[in-house]
Formats: sequence, C-alpha cells, structure tokens
Amino acid sequence: MFLTLTSTADSASDLGFLLHKHPDRVQTFDLSVGRAHVFYPESDDRRCTVALLLEVDPVELVRGGRFGNGQALAAYVNDRGYAASSLLAVALGRVFRSAMAGTCATRPDLVGVPLPLEVRVPAVPDDGDPELVGRLFEPLGWTVAVGVAPLDPQVSAWGDAPYADVRLTGTFTVADALRHLYVLLPALDGGKHYWVGPDEVDKLVRSAGDWLGEHPERDWILRRSLAHRREYVADAVERLGVVAETEIESAVPPLAATRREVVLAELRAARAASVVDLGCGEGALLRELLADPAFTRVVGADVSHRALRKAAERLGLDRMPDTVRARLTLVQSSVTYRDARLAGADAVVLMEVVEHVDLDRLPALERTVFGEARPRTVIVTTPNEEFNVRYPTLLAGTMRHADHRFEWTRAQGEAWAAGVCAAYGYTVRTGAVGDVDPEVGPPTQLLVFTRGAAA
Repeated sequence: MFLTLTSTADSASDLGFLLHKHPDRVQTFDLSVGRAHVFYPESDDRRCTVALLLEVDPVELVRGGRFGNGQALAAYVNDRGYAASSLLAVALGRVFRSAMAGTCATRPDLVGVPLPLEVRVPAVPDDGDPELVGRLFEPLGWTVAVGVAPLDPQVSAWGDAPYADVRLTGTFTVADALRHLYVLLPALDGGKHYWVGPDEVDKLVRSAGDWLGEHPERDWILRRSLAHRREYVADAVERLGVVAETEIESAVPPLAATRREVVLAELRAARAASVVDLGCGEGALLRELLADPAFTRVVGADVSHRALRKAAERLGLDRMPDTVRARLTLVQSSVTYRDARLAGADAVVLMEVVEHVDLDRLPALERTVFGEARPRTVIVTTPNEEFNVRYPTLLAGTMRHADHRFEWTRAQGEAWAAGVCAAYGYTVRTGAVGDVDPEVGPPTQLLVFTRGAAA
C-alpha cells in the first residue's frame, strides 16, 4: 500500500519540516495493522516527494480476528496489501498526526501556507465508476487524473475488482491535503478494517467539519464512512452544521444584513481604506465593500476553497470591471496561522468567526490577527449567548450553529477582549448588533479594537 505527496513550491524541501520527517532518514512505525515506512525518493529546493509505504499481512488480519466488518477482510486472499483503504488512513493519521493538526514548532512560518502539491495513490478502489474519484476530490479544488492501476487482476480475490491509479494536483496547505485523504480514502474503500462506532462521527467532524457539510457527495461519503448506520449519519449531518444558523435567527429581524450594515459603518468611521474580511465565506460582506470605492483594497480570506470559489461566482469575478477587480484579492488562509498576505491592512473583520474556533486555538487566532497582521482596527461580531432564550426553536443548552465551539455571554466576550488588549496593545469598545433586549441584551455582540498609538 503506497502513497506519495510532492511539493513543487520554492524551497520544496521545507516539506520535511511540515511533515516532521527528515528527508535524509528512513523512518519506520509499528502500527496495529502492520508497519509504515516513510522515506523521500527525491528532495531538493525544486521538488520534494515523501512516500508512505504500509506493509500489512493480509493473512494475519484474518487470523487475528481483531479487525474488520467487511467481506474483504474475511478472506485469506484479499487486496489489503496494496489497495488504498482505511488501513492507509490509519497510517496517515498516526505517522503525520502533527502535520494534520497544522503544527510545526521548528518552522511556524510554514504553517497554513498553501503549497502546490501533487498526490499519487497507485491503487484506489473506485466501485467500477471511473468518475467517482473526481466527484469526491474535485469539489475540494483538486485536479484529478485517473488511470488504470498497474496491478495484475489475478492478485485480487475479486478477479475483476476495479482499481484506479489516482493523481491529484492542487494548491493546499499540507494539513488540508492530508485531511482530505484521511477522510476520502476510507470512503472510496467502503470497508473499514475496524468496527464503526459513535466516535467515528467525532473523527469526521474534526477532520472535515469545514468542508464536508457542503460537499455535493456528502451523504454518500457519510454513509460509506459510517457503515450505513442511519443514526450516525443523522448525527454527523446535524453536527456538520447543515441546518443553517440563519434558520434559527429567522425568529427575529434578519441579522445577517444588520451585521453587515454595522460593520460597514464601523469601517467607514475608522476611515479604513484597506480591509481584510477574515473568514469571508461566500462573499456577502465583500460585495458591500466593493460597492464603495472608498475601500481601495479588499482581501477576502477563508480556509475553505469551496467558499472562495462560491464567493468568486457570486461576485461575478470573471465579469467584474477591471477597476473593481484590481481592488479585490481572494486568498485561502486560516485564522489561526500566520499569513503575510493578511498584514498591512487598515482593518480586519472577524464577522461571526471566533465562535467557530476551538477555545484552545483562540490564542493562535489572537497572534495571527493582533500580533502578526496588526491592523489599526479589528472588528469582531459574535453571538450573545444570553439572547438564545429568545429563539423559540433553539433547545435549552444548545448553540445556534452545530459548528460553534462556544457562545459567549456579554461578560465573557468583554473579558476575552480585555485580555487581547492587555497582550497586544489595543483598546476595545463594545456595542450591539440588532435590537437590544432589556433583559438579555442584543442578539450579537460587537467588539471594536483600536491599536494604541504607541503599540
């Protein structure tokens, strides 16, 4: 079982830092499913390739009786030794755990930077559908080339079992590329080597929560990944945030438009000419910014390639006048990773973004925005948890969106803002978005940070 990942970026050998694996060494890892070997067939500043080779003993998988709930593992002659499957996903998760988490202590400047990448997996099950691999990877932004796997079909217990030689090319962070493979390779295989339980839903949400909910093949991926267990699929759909926050908020005057109006007023009051909409989604605020020529530089940044593509479509990027197009830049970036492209703006907007970040990752967001980008103004909007009792369709103790990691009371939001100001030399002014309820406050909190003159 074999997989390669290649970087063709400038200083391509930096891939070794991101993967936490030195190009000059072969490393071997003992796994419950066999042994994984990591080595570099090539490594220089123009091209760097890492290979993951997984050795499994198909006979031992059967005799051990520890794995599997699928037909493939019930036969002594099976394809587990070479066909990409959940076994390979387990190896990816174990060997490249830190890379998938997006951490690199030795070279933090590399983290979160999209790179031109190539992936090859020589033997991928495709269910006899040559377009299946494309339907899974292309919506994420990959260019997919599928050939005939270089295998003797007599090797397989299935005789004419279909396999594809898959090559993927695209520009992604290394963490995103690995997570795409980690989620989609087992779905293509369709027969996990371990018993599927409720913790699989947690794994999917952690690994694919920013893209799987909107994937056109979402339901197929979930059914295959969760062993067709309806209760697990339903749980995953709910937790991936398929039910939009706006459906809950429809019980009060629409907040989305009000948020944009408030944010635009704050940007104009701050005399911001250059603005970064960090977590821009599909571009609703970007449209408003481009409509006002006072905003001479507009950057839309989002971790989701799909969201950026939708933003380009909805803004009519290909039909936009040159004078407007020259003011707009769309970049794939994360709120928790340093990115030089976000620096130098007058203002950064985090509109309904911070609550989607795990609490233990908030310090990374703070460093990215307040420590590295350091705009003169930062505008944050986030739900007011106290107001949730005013939503009749929202169950007690639940949050407005399935992807929210937290929702703050006004006191909690102000306490967080005070900590940011103390650490990074800003002052903060609090405000409201939406009508203010005399008992529970506004639906949305507004926090406007201004960098001190001496900071």
